[in-house]
Amino acid sequence: MDLVIRDARVIDGTGAPSYRADVAVHEGRIARIDPEGTPRPTGRRTLDADGQVLAPGFIDMHAHSDLAILRDADHSAKAAQGVTLEVLGQDGLSYAPVDETTLAAVREAITGWNGDGGDIDFDWRTVGGYLDRIDRQGTAVNAAYLVPQGSVRMLAMGWEDRPATEAELATMKRLVAEGMEQGAVGMSSGLTYTPGMYAPDAELTELCRVVAAYDGYYCPHHRSYGAGALEAYAEMIALTREAGCALHLAHATMNFGVNKGRAPELLALLDAALADGADLTLDTYPYTPGCTTLAAMLPSWANEGGPEATLARLADPATAARIRHVMEAEGADGCHGVPIEWDTIEISGVGNPELTGYVGRTVAESAAARGEEPWTTAHRLLVADRLGSTILQHVGHEENVRAIMRHRVHTGGSDGILQGAKPHPRAYGTFPHYLGRYVRELGVLGLEECVAHLTGRPAARLRLPDRGLVREGYVADLVVFDPGTVAATSTFTAPRSLPVGIPHVLVAGRPVIENGHRTDVLAGRAVRRVE
Repeated sequence: MDLVIRDARVIDGTGAPSYRADVAVHEGRIARIDPEGTPRPTGRRTLDADGQVLAPGFIDMHAHSDLAILRDADHSAKAAQGVTLEVLGQDGLSYAPVDETTLAAVREAITGWNGDGGDIDFDWRTVGGYLDRIDRQGTAVNAAYLVPQGSVRMLAMGWEDRPATEAELATMKRLVAEGMEQGAVGMSSGLTYTPGMYAPDAELTELCRVVAAYDGYYCPHHRSYGAGALEAYAEMIALTREAGCALHLAHATMNFGVNKGRAPELLALLDAALADGADLTLDTYPYTPGCTTLAAMLPSWANEGGPEATLARLADPATAARIRHVMEAEGADGCHGVPIEWDTIEISGVGNPELTGYVGRTVAESAAARGEEPWTTAHRLLVADRLGSTILQHVGHEENVRAIMRHRVHTGGSDGILQGAKPHPRAYGTFPHYLGRYVRELGVLGLEECVAHLTGRPAARLRLPDRGLVREGYVADLVVFDPGTVAATSTFTAPRSLPVGIPHVLVAGRPVIENGHRTDVLAGRAVRRVE
């Protein structure tokens, strides 16, 4: 054997009770599992787990590392958490498929998520080209990809808020099919982000039919997480049922004051759909604040036409006043139909270095310090940072977080944005936070159950036949952690602090984390849809 992990407490990812065993790895796969009391395998290298947990590597079902995995060979933000696979292309906006025009627009539109990409050689235009780039370069962890519906719509018809023509819809269906054929595992949408949000249900249903033909899944950031949250969840369930497509609900939260204590209503909706035969899963992050861009809070009509058109509207006093009224009095669709509360909007990152003084403070705090109204501060940031500012939105409810994570179809997703001076700590802490805070400290989930949420269950959603479990023949994407000490150390004041209690992480049997430190191994590759 290449490697033998001795005396491990194996938690296999199924939810079954743990057991003691030696696990042997050969040529990147789990070759033997020898339970305690059976003959012990030998290997060229030995790793003594000393009774610590050996589990499948964690799968981040909602990641925003689309450029970070190409830019940052270290990528300890995820590797140190025990993550061995990330699902990219989220929220309907990413960098494939594109042409020259849409690539420039996407880069500007999601600068707050990934940076402007000025340090990246965009030598691809297709989904397959992007995945090939990952393979050529190698990464710390593996990556799967969702075809981003907003990017597809942009490529077919620009940023216009109108129904697609028959020819444009045919183009979108072809682009989605090509992306699936080239290895994507499904399709994402950002239905509070332009231009994806302009798609009516009939258009989305047709695209989901294409995804279903390839046995993929639809992962929508749906139309509201606020005032219309339950209706938006029901809309996605009905749409995918009509299309015959599997559904995975992205960062399935119940946020804002209107939804305090209403998680049971969401769970009842999910249970009814599951009982009726729906193929349905969801992911959440174990924190209450959300994270997005300040520009995402604008009403959708203000973002029509792309970033330059948005900046032009903000430069017009009358239009800017109208935008302000919608956001503060009516509740913009970008803010989920809820009037914005500036004391919940914390600036977490800016692209313009002259604006760093705003980072770490709410819009309301910065406005008070300047003796001006919050809208004046927000407007200045939007314009001066060219829509690139990222925010933390403090609108969640702990009781909802706990209730949703207990559900039997729940999986873990960080929704981690790595940009900005003070990113959300979930980017560096989601998986150890589940294990340390919600398993060990609070007992919200049992240890074996939680590991299944983070490994076997997401692998099943991704239709991966040889990942997500500790089982002979499976790819040796593995993590060793101490259940007594594992914890996130990232906080809102020190968000890039790495976790503790995770000494070893293997990707395809090779150590990317060894004795708690990042190695120089780049064993990660693109994980493509399995035929």
